[in-house]
Amino acid sequence: MIRHTVVFRLVHAPSSAEEADFLAEAERALTGIPGVQRFERLREVSPTNGFTFGLSMEFADADAYAAYNDHPAHRAFVQDRWVPEVAEFQEIDYIAYAPDAS
Repeated sequence: MIRHTVVFRLVHAPSSAEEADFLAEAERALTGIPGVQRFERLREVSPTNGFTFGLSMEFADADAYAAYNDHPAHRAFVQDRWVPEVAEFQEIDYIAYAPDAS
């Protein structure tokens, strides 16, 4: 399983209609892509960084994650919404960590 996460800050004013529209479109566009599991829209609450929101989703394996990245709906969302509307972001992808027992 791969957990794909991204934290970000938008160019829009906080609590604006544009902010709400972006977040709704992110969920609509990305959850419709085959292989996306456990999608979450997240709100940052820590004062220790400048990010405002997060997205998290899971994929069964590397092939499902690669298919998501290459999917036309993902590419369109990134080009049409993400690039012009996200001011700053950090992406982190995880797999479960199991230290070697030997």
